[in-house]
Amino acid sequence: MTLFENVKKLASKRGISLLRLNDQAGLGKNAIYKWKKQNPSTENLQKVATVLGVSTAELTGEEDNPAPKHIDVEDIVNESAMLTSRNHALSNEDRTAIRALLETYLNSKEGQDRLRKFGGYGNDGQKTDKK
Repeated sequence: MTLFENVKKLASKRGISLLRLNDQAGLGKNAIYKWKKQNPSTENLQKVATVLGVSTAELTGEEDNPAPKHIDVEDIVNESAMLTSRNHALSNEDRTAIRALLETYLNSKEGQDRLRKFGGYGNDGQKTDKK
């Protein structure tokens, strides 16, 4: 479930429309609807959590789906895993920079050597451990 869908569900459970929630949290016009395509600031996430009376972890769905202890770097590079810092959403620019850094490293000779040595990848760059 996306952040937007989770916020919508929690608001609905409390009988609050998203427009009303948006206003009570003191956010800009239609800010919550923008969360369909972009992550909110930590401050705005906290404001909405406060209005709904939940933690930011519950708001983001982390309490329902605890973060895995192992995240494949490919999932980060391919945007399959959400990048956060201490349960706070990172900006699009931060995520883009981190993904570019990881991709550059993984495509470098050193990165490829380490993947073969420690990461279960063969000489062709494909996974050999099927995890």
